[in-house]
Amino acid sequence: MGLDLYMAAGFAGALLVVVAYLANQMGRLPSDDWRFPGANLAGSILILASLTSAWNFPSAVIELFWAAISIYGLLRPRRSA
Repeated sequence: MGLDLYMAAGFAGALLVVVAYLANQMGRLPSDDWRFPGANLAGSILILASLTSAWNFPSAVIELFWAAISIYGLLRPRRSA
C-alpha cells in the first residue's frame, strides 16, 4: 500500500489538526483566533477527502462533527459583532 494523493491529504489534515491543538496548548494560538478553527476545518476536510479512498464510517462521522464545530467557531465572532 503506497502513499497516494488521498492518503497524503489525510496525513496533511491530521498534521494540521495536531499542530493547531499543540499551538493552542502552548498558548501560541488561542481558540478565539480564527486560525484555530480554520486549521481544524481544513484538517477535517483533508481527512474526509482521504476517506473517499479508504472508507471508515466512524472516522467520517467524527470529521463531520469536527468540521461543523469548526464552522461554528469561524462564524461565532461574526454573529456577535
